[in-house]
Parts: sequence; C-alpha cells; structure tokens
Amino acid sequence: MSNELLSPAEMGEADRLTIATGPLAGIDLMRNAGAAVASVVLSRYPAAPVHVLCGPGNNGGDGYVVASLLHDSGVDVTVWASGSPRAGSDAALAASECRVRPRPLSEFVAETGAIVVDALYGAGLSKPLSGDAARAVAVAAELNLPVVAVDLPSGVSGESGQSLGQAFRARITVTFARKKPGHLLLPGRAMCGELLLADIGIGDGIIARLEPRTFENTPPLWIENFPVPAVDAHKYRRGHVGVFSGGPSATGAARLSALAAARSGAGAVTVLSPANGLQVNAAHLTSIMLRKADSMADVQEFIGGRRPSSFVLGPGFGVGEKARDFGLAVLGAGRQGAAGGIDGLVLDADGITSFRDMPNVLFEAARRLNAPALVLTPHEGEFARLFPDIAGDKNLSKLAKARTAAKRASATIVYKGADTVIAAPDGRAAINGNGAPWLATAGSGDVLSGIAAGLLAQGMPAFEAACAAVWIHAEAGSRFGPGLIAEDLPLVLVPVLRELAETRNGAAPR
Repeated sequence: MSNELLSPAEMGEADRLTIATGPLAGIDLMRNAGAAVASVVLSRYPAAPVHVLCGPGNNGGDGYVVASLLHDSGVDVTVWASGSPRAGSDAALAASECRVRPRPLSEFVAETGAIVVDALYGAGLSKPLSGDAARAVAVAAELNLPVVAVDLPSGVSGESGQSLGQAFRARITVTFARKKPGHLLLPGRAMCGELLLADIGIGDGIIARLEPRTFENTPPLWIENFPVPAVDAHKYRRGHVGVFSGGPSATGAARLSALAAARSGAGAVTVLSPANGLQVNAAHLTSIMLRKADSMADVQEFIGGRRPSSFVLGPGFGVGEKARDFGLAVLGAGRQGAAGGIDGLVLDADGITSFRDMPNVLFEAARRLNAPALVLTPHEGEFARLFPDIAGDKNLSKLAKARTAAKRASATIVYKGADTVIAAPDGRAAINGNGAPWLATAGSGDVLSGIAAGLLAQGMPAFEAACAAVWIHAEAGSRFGPGLIAEDLPLVLVPVLRELAETRNGAAPR
C-alpha cells in the first residue's frame, strides 16, 4: 500500500534499513533524491537562474547534488551554505563532489526571476528558523521567488504541519518514498504547493517493516471493505439506519443524514421523530420511513422490532438529557448478531455536546464488551467540549490529538476540518487530503454522518467506514464546486459511489 504516511523518525529508519540491507548506500539515496529535484527544476524552470540553499544535514546534501546536476546541465547556479556538513557524512561527500563553490547563507541575495531550491532542513526540523535561514525566507518572499522545496519547506514541521515561525512557502515540494503528515496537515499542506513524490530506491518491503499506522485517506485504504450488494440482496440485508430527528423547527438536519444514508447504500432508513415533528417530516419524506420516538420505550421498541443496523444521533436533535439517554440506549443494545443488535452509532453535533459535562459516561458505554462501534464526528469546537485537555495541549498535532482522543473514548474519531483526521482506538489514523472548501456550508456535516451510518449499516468496519465517508463526502463536494449547498450532496454522491462500486468489483477479493 503506497498511501502510508511516515513521520520524520520513520523516514529516517527507512533510510537506515535501506542502507543496512543494501545494495544502496546513503550517498546513493542522496544522489537519487537530488536527481529527482533537479529533474523537476529543469522541466519547470529551464531558463531561470537557480539559488540552492543548503543546510548542514542530509537535506543540504540533497541540495549539493541538485546544484551539481543543474550546473552540468548549463544552468546558472549559486549555492548558499548554512554551515558545513559533518565530516565523513554523506552530506559532506555530496558537498565535496559539488562543482559549485558555496557562499555563506549570511550573504544570500537573489535577483527577480530566479528560482530558490530550499534544501536547508526539510521534514526533520523541530525548532523555529532563525538568523540567516529566517532572513533567506524573507528575501525569497519579498522578491516573490518561486521556491522548490526538498522534502518539505524549511520551517514547517513534518510531524504536525505547523509553521514553526518563519517558513518557506513553496511553489513545488518534492518528497521521497512516502509523504509525511506535515504534507497533509494544515498549514503545511498549503505551504507545500504542488506535492511530488519521488522514488529514490526505498522499497515497499522496507516500508512494510516499519508497520506504519498513519495513512493518507484514499480509496486503496478501504476499498476492499467497501460494500457492494450481492445479487440476492434484499433491503434489510443491506442494513437499516435509524436517524433521530429534532422537533418541528429542527427536522432538516436529520433528513439530510437520512437521505445520505440511503444514497450510500443502506437498504432501509427510518427517521425517528418526536410526535410534534411527525407532520413536518412526513411532508418531506418519500423513500425514507418515519416513526415516532418520544421516549426510551419508543426507542427500545424500534430496536427490538426492526433490528436497525446503525444510528445517527445529534443533527438538529437538541442538547440535553434526552440525547444522552437515547445515545446510551443504542450503545447498550449490543452488537449485531444478538437480538436487536446494532453495528454502530454515529454521534454528531448536539449528540456530542450533550455529553460535554459527562464524557466518561459515553466513553465507558463505548468500552463495554459487545457495545456497538461508536463514531464521533466533532469539528474543532465540539472536540474541545469532549476532550478539553487534549484540545488545549499545544504540544500535540491534530493527528496526535485525534489518536489520543480515539483511545480514550474507545471510538473512531472524525476530527473534522479542511485536513480531517480519522483515528481508531487501535492507533490507526488517516489524514484526508481531498478536502473541498465548498463543504463549508450548513448541513454538510449532517450528510457526512449519514454516509458513515449507511456504510456501517452495510457491515463496513468503523474505521474504514469513517474514512470512506470522509473521502466520498469531500470528493462529491469537489465535483460540484461553487454554489454547493448541503441539499445537493446526496445526489452528487451517486457518480462517486458508482465509480467506487466498479473499482470494488474489480479489486482483489477479501
């Protein structure tokens, strides 16, 4: 699987294992990396003068290779060095082979129309740029020079994607073997510009030995679990989703979730409405069923009689004891296979906020043996209501926060945003890279919850269902583009789902 993401430490280990097992030496990897970057510069900026900024480590070593290759191709190249590589290192060998004499970075100047190759520090930097490096960032920005970054723009954390202070904003970033979390997490993703992945000779077997637990959220991660109905399927074999509705003035959110669950493949969907909202819901529902659910007895009767597979609770529901009681009732019903068993509960919006003063009650219910899978879909504010200490920890990246929360809650966490992170209690996590700004519209999250519940109802495991729902939701938003409102999304899902079903039918069997 090529969608693994490697932390800077894991990437260093991949280098080490590759060198230890042969036949490539460290300088070979460096030469391959430099050749990949030089090729990009030559193809994109064939006539421009190039300033290569080299740090003292391996990133700088890549830069010396870039400078040599560009010089040999007839390019006007200047090398600016920040310190000298450690004696005997691969970077020192690359510097000694460089046919362009370096000048001190403290003297860096450039002309309009030039290109900067940022080979200062890359993904491994863990402290803010300062001194000459920070001044170089300012010079490049003032002249609006296109920057080609080696591995990651210097000043951006490969672990968190955070800008550590001054940082280059690249036009193109060339990274190696696998992407890093900082390439996908914001603001790093925006600061990388166009991201290119180069093969420098680190094999898939080496990556597999690292047993990565972080992935880019793309279909190969979950396509083998994507549900496609069998020839003899009937509606209840395809799963039954229950969606809890709010009162008469707040029913729309539940209907958005319900329609999305149906579009995502659930064979039956029922909106569970308070009595005073039945008429409003009935006026807008056709293929979606409707049932009264004012009390715990109503909910228990529905679970026992109709054997629903999954639920959505929260969109437009209202905050308070009723939401807590209904959520705990679903989690207490047990997994599918037992009488009235349930595969999962997607808790969103008001459902999340209802547990802000007693989150441990929710987490303990999710932790019980045979409890349905719990999927929480908080945006940043809702995340802070359930996990205030985690949200406030400035030492944790968004990825680390989602992971920590998932373990504490015994739930799959969908930490929403333009760089949505999905994390499972077992430590797996995925970062979504296809987020669409058009999804920043009221009701969009309700649709996401419905997609996740629809996939859960069809037997997709919780982490895979959440990842798939996030990717499908974003892909639909991107395809529609400007003018998107939440009501558009369920229908826009259709071509995306069709293509995934076709891919799944052609994929290797489970």
